[in-house]
Amino acid sequence: MRDTSTKTRLRNRLLSRRAVLRVAGAAALSAPTIVASSALENDSKIAASERITLGHIGVGGRGSSLLRGFRSLPDVECVAVCDAFRSRRESWAKRVGCKAYADFREILARADIDAVVVATPDHWHVPIATAAARAGKDMYVEKPLGISVRHDQAARAAIRLHERVFQYGTQQRSMDHCRFGCELVRNGRLGRVHTIHVLAPDGNTGGSRKSIPVPDDLDYEMWLGPAPNVPYTKDRTSRAGAWFVYDYALGFIAGWGAHPLDIAQWGFDTHLQGEVEVEGKGMIPSEGLFDTVVHWDLTYRFASGVTMTLKPGRDATRFVGTKGWVEISRSGIRADPKSLLDEKISPEELHLPKSSRHDRNFVDCVKSRKTPVSSIDDAVRSDVLSHLGDIAIRTKRKIRWNPEKEIIIGDESASRRLTRPLRAPWTV
Repeated sequence: MRDTSTKTRLRNRLLSRRAVLRVAGAAALSAPTIVASSALENDSKIAASERITLGHIGVGGRGSSLLRGFRSLPDVECVAVCDAFRSRRESWAKRVGCKAYADFREILARADIDAVVVATPDHWHVPIATAAARAGKDMYVEKPLGISVRHDQAARAAIRLHERVFQYGTQQRSMDHCRFGCELVRNGRLGRVHTIHVLAPDGNTGGSRKSIPVPDDLDYEMWLGPAPNVPYTKDRTSRAGAWFVYDYALGFIAGWGAHPLDIAQWGFDTHLQGEVEVEGKGMIPSEGLFDTVVHWDLTYRFASGVTMTLKPGRDATRFVGTKGWVEISRSGIRADPKSLLDEKISPEELHLPKSSRHDRNFVDCVKSRKTPVSSIDDAVRSDVLSHLGDIAIRTKRKIRWNPEKEIIIGDESASRRLTRPLRAPWTV
């Protein structure tokens, strides 16, 4: 059984250091948790008072990968898992030696948990993130951020209000070559940047619309949550369903676009380029279950004179300037002239935050209360670019966006697409 007095001392020490104003959780739900020795196998030399306790919300494909990563950190203790699929949560609970939950609110109510890792379908990201902030939990949230701009803004407001540490799941910010490429751009090695080309893998079509019984393994009501209550189909709660059904996501224009668009933001501060005009085209499938935009072709024209394109392709961000170009992807970096790759960024020049490992950076910031390498501010800014493109395609007209006021200019019907209703009782 865990040493609860030690955990109490850790909690008090962390709270004192953070100077937070509140902690959520009823005493009845903060009882000692039985933890198998395997849960602490990462490093028994780390004192319990130095460990950060995590609850994992969503332990499917991506969530499982994150859980493995966090468990490998010597000062992390994974003490709870949550998933709408019983087999997933029970399998991981047994493996880790912790309690399993179908309802994430029970994890948020535990006062012995410092932070949560959110790797659910996209439509759950913001409702869980805002609830976590109100419960006094720090959070690592997978990309993309939300299914509407106003939801994104709600998450940012809650995180700021409750002074929470937030890490966005854009792992390229923890890759040395991505940071170096963005530093080349920011330190003028390309001359005046005039064009940015962003590529992200295309989405998918298809999916069965045939209604079938809900599997016994699935808490379908909890999986749907704030999304509309619709009949279950075999593809609806699959990985593809979570990615390509508009009730739950924007498709890969955001789900994968989040990565290269985040690099565009990291290298160039798109929100400081003035008003932006967005136009383009794409296909919205009319047959099958999947109905997010595919085959998109978008152009963003900033008041500063910079033009950005977003098209399907391999994950990459290319900055083009008057002295050459640099292209950054998760697999590497290219440039023309190639000599750009031999450049050295001097100590006096601008340096971006350095992180060699995304989960490690998050845990360190939970302890130090510093801002992680992938902040909530940039998460919102890059996610907004996806939403504006989606709105332009769905309305079939140009969208003008004021990044300072965060409003669509002169288009009331397009502005209504900046938010989405949530099914009761869920809110953001």
